[in-house]
Amino acid sequence: METRFDRLDVPAAEGSAVAYLARPVTGAHPAVLLIPDVLGLRPQIRAMAERVASWGYVVLAPNLVYREHPGVPLSDADLTDPDAFADAVTALLEWTLAVSREDTAADAAVWLDWLAAQEFVTGDRVGLTGYCRGGFLALWLAEALGERVAAVGVFHAGGLVSDDPHSLHRGVGAIRGEVLLRHADHDPGMPPAAMAALATALEGAGVRFDQAVYLDAPHGYTMADTFRYDEDAAELHFEELRELLDRAL
Repeated sequence: METRFDRLDVPAAEGSAVAYLARPVTGAHPAVLLIPDVLGLRPQIRAMAERVASWGYVVLAPNLVYREHPGVPLSDADLTDPDAFADAVTALLEWTLAVSREDTAADAAVWLDWLAAQEFVTGDRVGLTGYCRGGFLALWLAEALGERVAAVGVFHAGGLVSDDPHSLHRGVGAIRGEVLLRHADHDPGMPPAAMAALATALEGAGVRFDQAVYLDAPHGYTMADTFRYDEDAAELHFEELRELLDRAL
């Protein structure tokens, strides 16, 4: 399906945020909010948004750190170089962690309202897909936004289960959509015990979900502009994400 791409400013909870918007050139279609990894908006995220849009979706990928860093934050670092990648992650992770869950939920509610008001968007519910820290936030948004979220894909995310009273796995009872969880292999941020605890919580809450590990896939396996990219896992992620969105939206 032929698509168009725009970089634009969209309303947010505190002013506006730069975002990527990819959508089919004709017709009205369901919306998907794409939550980037900590490296933020860049050509790789544009390519992913355009690919999802080609399936028949309106895809919005916003800058989550717009409050302190209103532009597209990533430099021209060569992310295929492990040292340059580590330096970029160290810098940008601090920015991302400074944005609270509550701020992200407030922003997302505004972004979904904006999408719903566009003539090229149809349907009352949306899909979410998130990567790395963005996957953590996507699951949080599925909890925070409840009925507004029909499906959420969470890819190579960590920290979904902890001893914190506010750990994400403790809030899954608020989820009203379908959840797809695809973890990196041997990811220290999501060990087997954490996966088991998350599954128990989702089952107990009656949430429809599917959780698995992509064998031999490293953390960050979807990102083709980094040295952690795994083509087989990335392509499988696209296949399973498309099935999820087509089923739920």
